[in-house]
Amino acid sequence: MSLQLKKITLSISGRKVVNNISLDVLPGEVVGLLGPNGAGKTTTFNLIIGLLSPDIGGVFLEHQQITNLSMPHRARLGVGYLPQESSVFRQLTVQQNLDIALAQGSTSHSHSRIRRERIVDEFNLSSFIQRRGYQLSGGERRRCEVARALALGQSGPKYLLLDEPFAGVDPMAVVDLQGLIQKLKSRGMGILITDHNVRETLAITDRSYILSDGKILASGSSYEVANNPLVKTHYLGKDFKL
Repeated sequence: MSLQLKKITLSISGRKVVNNISLDVLPGEVVGLLGPNGAGKTTTFNLIIGLLSPDIGGVFLEHQQITNLSMPHRARLGVGYLPQESSVFRQLTVQQNLDIALAQGSTSHSHSRIRRERIVDEFNLSSFIQRRGYQLSGGERRRCEVARALALGQSGPKYLLLDEPFAGVDPMAVVDLQGLIQKLKSRGMGILITDHNVRETLAITDRSYILSDGKILASGSSYEVANNPLVKTHYLGKDFKL
């Protein structure tokens, strides 16, 4: 049971932007996808969620081939995605943002209300539930976006891809988001995260893949990748320490 890429290759304009990549994310673990700019991280995310199709290889969800399925179809099967760019409706309140997501999967108004109350309580949204999107701080916006991603569908995603979740938020909000990610992990959700804030990401990942020039340079625990000579040479720098 996992979300897998198997020997994925994709060329754009004659260049292999992703070259024979295989990775997997298991339920209840946080996996990092890290590397320098242009390494292929965003392309890999887009291949998983269905915005791009590979030339070679496949995407599998719990042993089911989903390579040719659309992004909405993958979402219905349990692949969630939180982009780096703000995705809240700026003129709507946090509650309205949640209600829009809940309406897509709930069978009745009462069911939506019960799920909303549970999400608001679980993710501590009550203090700003009536605030509009444009009034939220960076950390509040991210919390709202994660909660809304979990509100989609009848039971929320099984796997969640987080693209730069720590970007544009202050240090206290980063700690808050780290705790939120750990909470999702404890619920059995598999999480794949990419972020340029390397220390903050490695602090919560069970293991990570390091990409360079479209290939997997190394993989392993946070300690293993942080002390890998190749990773230090191509990405972290020789003086990097956790």
